[in-house]
Amino acid sequence: MKLNNFVKTGVALSGMVLASVLTVGGASAQQPLTLAQISEDFSAERTYQQSCSACHNSGAAGAPVFGNSEDWSARAEKGTETLYENTINGYNNIMPPKGMCFTCSDDELKAVVDYILAESVE
Repeated sequence: MKLNNFVKTGVALSGMVLASVLTVGGASAQQPLTLAQISEDFSAERTYQQSCSACHNSGAAGAPVFGNSEDWSARAEKGTETLYENTINGYNNIMPPKGMCFTCSDDELKAVVDYILAESVE
């Protein structure tokens, strides 16, 4: 019940943000509004450090360890789309949805996954 209210609140707030952007003129024909885009100041490395490193540097709760090729190669074999989906939606009731980066867009989360794989898979 609480989750349902949380989701409804999130949807309502995102609608208010969209309405504000459109009212102020933040979108134009030259630069269409895309809610899933990567923000200008986004850094996959910084986001990893802030939101992911607590578990992925230590292997907490069985998390694959950043930089450990063996941990990540097995996961990479499942395909990046599966890793993206697990990151966005959470995994096995262990990894939380959005990996604790609740302000990240889906595209930003995908960029973090790409960063982790680039640094972890040989």
